[in-house]
Amino acid sequence: MAAALTREGGEDAFRRLFRFYRQRDASDLRGVLDFSAPGGQVFRSQLSISSVSDQDAYRAGLKPVSQWKAYGLSGYPGFIFIPNPFLPGCQRHWVKQCLKLYPEKPNVCNLDLHMAPEKTTDLWGQSKEQLRRKGSSKWEPRSLLEKLRWVTLGYHYNWETKKYSANHHTPFPSDLAFLSEQVAAACGFRGFQAQAGILNYYHFDSSLGIHVDESELDHSRPLLSFSFGQSSIFLLGGLKREEAPTAMFMHSGDIMVMSGFSRLLYHAVPRVLPNPEGTALPSCLDQAPSSDLPVGSVIEHSSDEDWQVCAKYLQSSRINMTIRQVLAEGQKFPEESGTNGKGQAPSEDSYHEDSKAKRHKPNTVS
Repeated sequence: MAAALTREGGEDAFRRLFRFYRQRDASDLRGVLDFSAPGGQVFRSQLSISSVSDQDAYRAGLKPVSQWKAYGLSGYPGFIFIPNPFLPGCQRHWVKQCLKLYPEKPNVCNLDLHMAPEKTTDLWGQSKEQLRRKGSSKWEPRSLLEKLRWVTLGYHYNWETKKYSANHHTPFPSDLAFLSEQVAAACGFRGFQAQAGILNYYHFDSSLGIHVDESELDHSRPLLSFSFGQSSIFLLGGLKREEAPTAMFMHSGDIMVMSGFSRLLYHAVPRVLPNPEGTALPSCLDQAPSSDLPVGSVIEHSSDEDWQVCAKYLQSSRINMTIRQVLAEGQKFPEESGTNGKGQAPSEDSYHEDSKAKRHKPNTVS
């Protein structure tokens, strides 16, 4: 069925496939590429092994680049897929940061749009006990962390104007910047600057609608995407929505790089799926980081208590980090009038959808 829809093309072929995979009873996933068993239009992609020292890779929680596998897709120049290159246990650090640290002020999240500032302080502290005790009932009230849909870092995206601006900027997390710089360098983009981040928080009933990431002023630099937790289907299309997309799985630890021709392609996430191992969490999250972390490592050990909260959250959720360079070296924002640059509520064409709670439909640029 999916293959037939893909071949059909025509008017808004992307939307047809999006709806097909969005269906909860869509059991025909044979047309979804799995990079754990690549074939067909998938080919091995070369990495710049000498651009990242083994020591810097270790410091970022990554295996040496020589041990990574990287793939490209025929018809999508500039697209690179890297199946989980993280060292054992190191994904845990990024999960904890996305749940405990990055949602904190001065960063911006969706809850800020309809809650008083004092109510969105310390989301972790307000949620951890409720999450730790959470059972399997769908009728239990959700914690604030479970109501989190997006967080913005660095240059904060303005949902109303669909632009970034110089006057709405907060410091970008140094650990995430370091990780992003190593991945970008390995893919041939030395000098990449992590200037803006959008973190997306998905549950099994969430999706991310069809869109293009074009608000950054410098499109010559790549878009980096990191996934943790449960799996998803990712659709990568063309320059127009009439072009049928290619469907692929994203699993915990996987990294995607969109650059060159692929930087401005339509894409979407129609569906979040349980990880293919059939366990509560993928096995790559079972292990804690090594106790012997290198000097200068950005990876921090999580307490058992903190990881219990993270693990409970991830049993029904997926976290995605997308990192961008907004400005080229020496480039400045054009002067604008009539806007304060603050992040406004996303309009009705926003993409983050929740089938159970439409009030959480707003979300993100990636």
